[in-house]
Amino acid sequence: MERPLRREAHGGCGERPGETGREQSWHRAPGPLDRAALPLSRKTLTFVAGIIRRHRVSIGSCWRKLNPGQQALLVLAYLRKGETFAELAAGFGVGTATAWRHVNETVALLAARAPKLRKAVRDAKKAGYAYVVIDGTLIPIDRAAADRPFYSGKHRKHGMNLQVIASPDGDVLWVSGALPGSVHDKKAEWIWGVLAELEAAGLVTLADKGYQGSTYAKIPYKGKEQAGLPPLPRAGPARPRPRRCCQRP
Repeated sequence: MERPLRREAHGGCGERPGETGREQSWHRAPGPLDRAALPLSRKTLTFVAGIIRRHRVSIGSCWRKLNPGQQALLVLAYLRKGETFAELAAGFGVGTATAWRHVNETVALLAARAPKLRKAVRDAKKAGYAYVVIDGTLIPIDRAAADRPFYSGKHRKHGMNLQVIASPDGDVLWVSGALPGSVHDKKAEWIWGVLAELEAAGLVTLADKGYQGSTYAKIPYKGKEQAGLPPLPRAGPARPRPRRCCQRP
């Protein structure tokens, strides 16, 4: 059984020889991660830490206050819990700008490993899926009310629109880049050319009503008239129920 990741298990901000992670945590200010656990596996932390470690070796990076494991934990806390940079900086004992640089650096490394659209579609075709599912999702962000392009009227919040291709089992096969939240799913799909690639590969594609207008994707009908269903019989006026007479003994 995989245990949730806790910051105490990976030391504080800078390792002290001969001390356990709990003892090292006494030498730093308490942060928001001290009382919370990340619902992620140790395998995920090891994977991200390995990417960061190899990147540091490739660029000849000098010593940093956070080792690759601590930087990976900082980034995972940001991505999974949505902590602000100020909170992360206080919890890990680094500056706010350092936390921002660590997150952007790691996100760029992870994004570089993501498959491109054409390769993802080709792999889905080789896997022999009966169909794939395309859907859009909104990633909430912090924006001012004046940032209208990022406001989604459907979700009534600011965010970024992402297009996702998933397998019949729900595994994510491909994720698009980010677009402002005000962009409709059909337009976002057209910008990235998702349905065009799926149609060229001959993959059966299921989509929701947000992709109305597409000639290839299988989309549910919006109303009973379009579905060709017979109208439901109209119920007559409700009849008053007879009142029972109760006699007291």
